[in-house]
Amino acid sequence: MKPENITMDRHSPINPQISNPFPLTLTIRRIVHLSHLIEPNIPRWPDDPEVEFETVATLEKEGYYLRRFSLGEHSATHVNSPNSFYSTGLSLDQYPASSLIAPAVVIDIRPKAVTNPDYLLQPSDLLNWEQQHGQIPHRSIVLLYTGWQSKWQDAAAFLNSDSSGILHFPGMGCEAIQLLLLERQIAGVGIDTHGIDGGMDATFAVNRLVLQEPRIVLENLTNLDQLPPRDIMLVIGLLRLKGGTGSPAAVLALIP
Repeated sequence: MKPENITMDRHSPINPQISNPFPLTLTIRRIVHLSHLIEPNIPRWPDDPEVEFETVATLEKEGYYLRRFSLGEHSATHVNSPNSFYSTGLSLDQYPASSLIAPAVVIDIRPKAVTNPDYLLQPSDLLNWEQQHGQIPHRSIVLLYTGWQSKWQDAAAFLNSDSSGILHFPGMGCEAIQLLLLERQIAGVGIDTHGIDGGMDATFAVNRLVLQEPRIVLENLTNLDQLPPRDIMLVIGLLRLKGGTGSPAAVLALIP
């Protein structure tokens, strides 16, 4: 792919709380889709609405092709917002545009997730990553690569429910999240599983911690194997649903 020069106004930073973390002119060498395709048989959270497509107009009859689609706000690759968990929390349509473009880093915990599907990100994982790649930048989005994206075509394996209906997939631990929020002041998190909380946590403790403020929470990401550990810019497209608790998201990674 031919590199593209993208010009950014230095006086309109990606996030209003920090100066632009990228140079005025950024050469993009790769652009990667981080969203799964949406189709009827994707893995769905238990009791969430089915994903449905219905043809409402055809080329033969109406002269154009049109479908109606239906899915839950938290289905497919999606964003969560604070009103998912807090009655006074912001809805997704209230997020400023500037919050939807942010730098990102990727933390790879696949070796631990392979041997323990209930593994949760620990502070030691963060510190080990920083020893190799430098401190996690403030106002960045931390993406957790568990390897679960490879199970997407098998809903049973992706959700990994046991005989009691308890889900088993890796996620982020509360201590690690508190370090990221308080000491690294991150803008949000993302993961390639169906939740930033481990599958066994029915209280959504990590989601609640992150969404005490209007931060970014991305779930069901894919193609994290195509990203470097850092120096990534995310562009997050969403449906501006009035009062939305979340939205399917088109997430792009721009790699200089």
